[in-house]
Amino acid sequence: MSQGSRSGRERSRTGSRKVAVVGVALSDCGRVDDATPYALHAQAARRVLADCGLPRHAIDGFASAGLGTLAPAEVADYLGLRPTWVDSTSVGGATWEVMAAHAADAIAAGHARAVLLVYGSTARADLKAGRRTANLSFGTRGPLQFETPYGHTLIAKYAMAARRHMHQYGTTLPQLAEIAVQARANAARNPEAMYRAPVTVDDVLSGPVIADPFTKLHCCIRSDGGCAVLLAAEDYVADTAKAPVWVLGSGSAVSHTAMSEWEDFTVSPAAVSGRAAFARAGVSPADIDFAEIYDAFTYMTLVTLEDLGFCPKGEGGAFVEKGRLTIDGELPVNTDGGGLSACHPGMRGLFLLVEAVRQLRGEAGERQVRRAGGGLPELAVASGTGGWFCSSGTLVLGRG
Repeated sequence: MSQGSRSGRERSRTGSRKVAVVGVALSDCGRVDDATPYALHAQAARRVLADCGLPRHAIDGFASAGLGTLAPAEVADYLGLRPTWVDSTSVGGATWEVMAAHAADAIAAGHARAVLLVYGSTARADLKAGRRTANLSFGTRGPLQFETPYGHTLIAKYAMAARRHMHQYGTTLPQLAEIAVQARANAARNPEAMYRAPVTVDDVLSGPVIADPFTKLHCCIRSDGGCAVLLAAEDYVADTAKAPVWVLGSGSAVSHTAMSEWEDFTVSPAAVSGRAAFARAGVSPADIDFAEIYDAFTYMTLVTLEDLGFCPKGEGGAFVEKGRLTIDGELPVNTDGGGLSACHPGMRGLFLLVEAVRQLRGEAGERQVRRAGGGLPELAVASGTGGWFCSSGTLVLGRG
């Protein structure tokens, strides 16, 4: 694709101003026993400014969720920011892709010039210290009041959906286990990953059952950590320290909360958000060099790959075999090791964007994805999922 056609597509996506990710950063991640969530937010924010080279006063937009009584006002205050554009959208794991889309639209329309997205959580440390429990409570009002009394946990909802896919399409447990194995293989090449030791399909299958059919290694890890992403108008790109990564297309969708209202356990709202993102970017799944996909459970990866169009519905089990998702595979997925092996401090969606940008900028070190011939990847998709396939946000990013 020519440079001219790529630039024209970017302008059509974002109106009068193109929008780029100009900075990404992680806070300390993994086991962080001596920091608060606020401290992780601040650390990630400082590091993202160091990454992009812009001064703090350049930030006039701020997006945050999951912390503070008046999020994002409370977190912005802690960081010493006085934004004139804010967003506190909260749709679970898809929050950050949806927020990034909102920010890109705001920048394109001239409502903001540089928007900071930042997240931090000490979920692992809080659980260890007894400051929280491992059970997630979503309240007993509204539609969920009819499921909560029966102890229908979040993982049970995913487990039910996985069983339906297995029944309907013949998907097997070894195929789901392959996703965990390949995520760990990618994590082995990431020095920042929390778990790097290789695992086998047998290791996954023989582990303790958490919620049938999921054993422990089918489920995401629990970690601490934070990260930040800074989006800015094209006007700022000349002043930034790193090559820009352009926001080419986005899509979002919500589906259900009550399981009884979910029309098809084998279809996620990524089928809607992905279609919109690809259409707005003017590309297809076949053009994508790698994908960063929310993976709280192995089944989440499989269904999202289907719904984004990387393989037909029902063929996800066969698609994930033979190392296809590894860094050297046909479609590298979750190149940092994902939530299954690298980090998962709560809402992981923003980490997907950090890793996608690092890959597109050629900064991933030993885990760097390469195109045929050794060149850097050109296009990536990041897709976050919230709840139990309740929400989805998808972004297409490109080097341009």
